Amino acid sequence: MTDTTSPPDGQDLPELGCYGLAGHSASPRDLLAEVRLAERLGIGSVFLSERFNVKDAAVMAGAAGAVSENIGIATAATNHNTRHPLVTATFATTMHRMTGGRYAFGLGRGFDLLFDVMGVPKITGAQMEDAIGIYRSLWHGQAVMGHDGPAGHYPYLSQDSSFDEDIPVLMMAIGPRSLELAGRVADGVVLHTFLSDETLARSVRIVRDAAETAGRDPASVRVWAVMATVEESITEEARLRKLVGRLATYLQGYGEVLVRANGWDLAALERFRADDLVQGYPGAFDAIGTVEQLSHLRDDVLPAEWLAASATGSAAQCAVRIQDQLDAGADSVILHGATPTELAPVLDAWREIRPAERLAGLPTNPGRSR
Repeated sequence: MTDTTSPPDGQDLPELGCYGLAGHSASPRDLLAEVRLAERLGIGSVFLSERFNVKDAAVMAGAAGAVSENIGIATAATNHNTRHPLVTATFATTMHRMTGGRYAFGLGRGFDLLFDVMGVPKITGAQMEDAIGIYRSLWHGQAVMGHDGPAGHYPYLSQDSSFDEDIPVLMMAIGPRSLELAGRVADGVVLHTFLSDETLARSVRIVRDAAETAGRDPASVRVWAVMATVEESITEEARLRKLVGRLATYLQGYGEVLVRANGWDLAALERFRADDLVQGYPGAFDAIGTVEQLSHLRDDVLPAEWLAASATGSAAQCAVRIQDQLDAGADSVILHGATPTELAPVLDAWREIRPAERLAGLPTNPGRSR
């Protein structure tokens, strides 16, 4: 590598991650305090999702890097079609050097409907693979000349011929084809929230098998489970919003993808969609749902099995669910939807049962394996 930064000492819980500004936020400055606290609590990595309001991935990543020294930072995720590849490559190289190698760059498929109304091309797996190839060429000092591929036509792209930057690439994946692609080309994969333990185990197998078929070491792809974590000490409204509201919002946006991934009953999804409350609902349930509305969805609409694909109850019960994710084959677990403050008791409980020997040597950078 051409930069002179040294790798960080790391966090004492590198197997755990959290999201910065989890869900909706009108105050991106809150991220600064969240990252500082997550680092003090020992959380291994902070993940940053992008929304087209006040959650720009590059701005948030830079802010997280500026207020921290050891915690891993990941974009999870941005889309390759919303920035020119040279701009994206520059963003990642800047973050890599700014953080001394703590940063992992993450890409996702996004939402076709959103891209339609934005007037940008829908994303395909071939485009993502092509874009990753362009980024890696640029990061390693190679000029990209006369490129004409799925990601676009680019006459000439170059950063710096002296570059030799080892920047991990994460992919967000849920369906079998995206999981296979991640196994072939990515350094790490971030799965989806509300996957059953059986689906998690199956997803891990798909990633590992794809890596092996591609001639890679299956263990070289770091797999992050993503588990909605709702510890009982927070308010009832917060619990409902983070669990019921979050699942309902996913079902509003891409319910069939999640239901099919889990092998759940599609008829139950249709009942959800046909519910009087859900039809014509004016926004996302995790943003504007009331206690009464969310209680109705929990008690009368959503199958209990679907909500159980999470970590709920006491801190000790949530800690056991972390172990369940590792036992199902994940290397690491993102405790999703909770702030660092809310996660503090869960972290204490996890330390009581944490298999330290099994997790020894896990890197802080969320895109690197052992």
